[in-house]
Amino acid sequence: MNRRLSKKHQRTLAAIFSTQVPATLPWRRIEALFTALGATKDEKSGSSVTFELNGKTATLHRPHPRKEANRYQIRDARDFLKRAGITL
Repeated sequence: MNRRLSKKHQRTLAAIFSTQVPATLPWRRIEALFTALGATKDEKSGSSVTFELNGKTATLHRPHPRKEANRYQIRDARDFLKRAGITL
């Protein structure tokens, strides 16, 4: 990973890759991390958002009505980052 991440983005990345999937990670921090890593975002209908990073795509769903991502959404974000070649 060549991009320099802020401390906040580094903490978000660490939370996504932690062994214990967090239950209180705000979704907006995940989206901000993707953007900081260079991902492009395509808003879909409803809560769907498609991200493209390093030639890999993922369609993820924003949580609603909560602001925090559900555990499965964090696991999906981790899987997307791994496929895009992003690790700790």
